[in-house]
Amino acid sequence: MTSREYDVVVVGAGTAGCYAAATVAREGYDVALLERKPEEEGGHIACGDALKGASSFPDAIPKSKIEPAMTNTGVDHGRFEIPQEDTVLEIPVPGELAVIDRWEYGKAVIGGAREAGAEIHFDTVVQDVHQADDGTVTGVRAVRSGDPVDYEAEMVIDGAGALSILQDKADLDGATFDQNVSYSQFCSAYREVVTVDEPVEWDDALVFKPTERAAGYLWYFPRTDTEINAGLGFQMNEEPMHLVEDLKRDLRGREEFDGATVEDKLGAALPTRRPYDSAVAPGFLAAGDAAGLVNPTTGGGIGGAAYSGQYAGEQAIAAIEDGDVGEDNLWAYNKRVMDHFGARFATLDVYNIFVTAYDIDSLMGMLAALPAEKIAEGLYAGETDIGPLLKLKTAIKSIGHWGTIYDLYETKQLAERVLSHYEDYPDHRTGFADWQVRRDEILEDVYETTGADPKY
Repeated sequence: MTSREYDVVVVGAGTAGCYAAATVAREGYDVALLERKPEEEGGHIACGDALKGASSFPDAIPKSKIEPAMTNTGVDHGRFEIPQEDTVLEIPVPGELAVIDRWEYGKAVIGGAREAGAEIHFDTVVQDVHQADDGTVTGVRAVRSGDPVDYEAEMVIDGAGALSILQDKADLDGATFDQNVSYSQFCSAYREVVTVDEPVEWDDALVFKPTERAAGYLWYFPRTDTEINAGLGFQMNEEPMHLVEDLKRDLRGREEFDGATVEDKLGAALPTRRPYDSAVAPGFLAAGDAAGLVNPTTGGGIGGAAYSGQYAGEQAIAAIEDGDVGEDNLWAYNKRVMDHFGARFATLDVYNIFVTAYDIDSLMGMLAALPAEKIAEGLYAGETDIGPLLKLKTAIKSIGHWGTIYDLYETKQLAERVLSHYEDYPDHRTGFADWQVRRDEILEDVYETTGADPKY
């Protein structure tokens, strides 16, 4: 068996892994980026292709590197179709939007990691994790192009995506690393890239449409005015959906897709849950989907993956320079993630819990009655407020849905408590257990208010 030694080994050449590897390599450290796919398939990942916050990506990989993959920068709002109410909501989306060619973007970030100095090892499938007697992660065992290879490192960064094999193989029982993870907290998604002859009328919008059940949605995201990323997903705590058949049925019902051709088909699982309570263990950091860092209401995860990847790389460097890869010395990574966007994602998860407790008609009726700009604030910021006049207009419009709206109002109060609690995430591991207890007490109130089944 071949053995290779590096300062840092990063598993998974998605957004999180590439940004982590680039960050480490730029500082002159030896880093191997392991990717299970062959080079010709590198970067080919199922995604809705919508990119929020395109103007403010971290600098480990220059924005100029990924800009050519942004095929539509003219999108500026969401278009929410509600057939049950014969309504279309035009919902403003704060911040810069773009729709990307995800494969070209994937190639670009891999290229960015390589140019920074990372070694890219394609066709490399991780099978196990190496740990010292005290539990410190010291590397991984993999098969590269059919040959077994041991990768030894001072730090291992997990960018291997949802339900990562590293977390399955590593013994993390002695660490704070979040192991309260199950399929029910994830979403199953499928998408096709569809080409039409005539330009669609909504090429400046991200189109959303509810599925037959509440915990899911269809999307139509225009890469260009004739190339559309069409897909759908559902929460795995729901009864399974026939994703391919359901998407095809909706496509057949839309005139703009008459005579369309399909260029690419892919499916994936992604977390639609709160961020991991802790994503650190001795010698080990998780980033992106592997740490649950996805907006749980929309499934958007590219921005969170990029920033968490860079933060993980920077924390790994600091630990190596300190000569201390212990959990206490890695804790600052957790804090940094929670302070930047983790608290907001945890707050949004409260609304994700809320929708699982109501039937689709009640939710769509309520949604049609709410002001669009406030829906946008709720989806992306996790908090919103409505002035007196708007409250009155909403009350008149929403007759018949007052019960659901009142439950939403109560849930909003609880979501604000969650946000406040996550903004007080502990600076040190010593306060972590008490912080978890207090968070769980708030969630008990969420479940009682919504009637939803416990998610965690």
